[in-house]
Amino acid sequence: MEKKIPVEVYSRVCGYFRPVSQWNKGKKEEFEERVYLTNIKGKLNDEKERCGNS
Repeated sequence: MEKKIPVEVYSRVCGYFRPVSQWNKGKKEEFEERVYLTNIKGKLNDEKERCGNS
């Protein structure tokens, strides 16, 4: 049997880190719509997987 443990996701807002669970509804919706980018060997690539979302 696999044990599941809740995980708190933090993100930087206005210069400091805050738990996403404490954000207002609008900020949470904006967080879900974010696109994450990486720069690998000088090429900009979209990240398909988001931290905390599988």
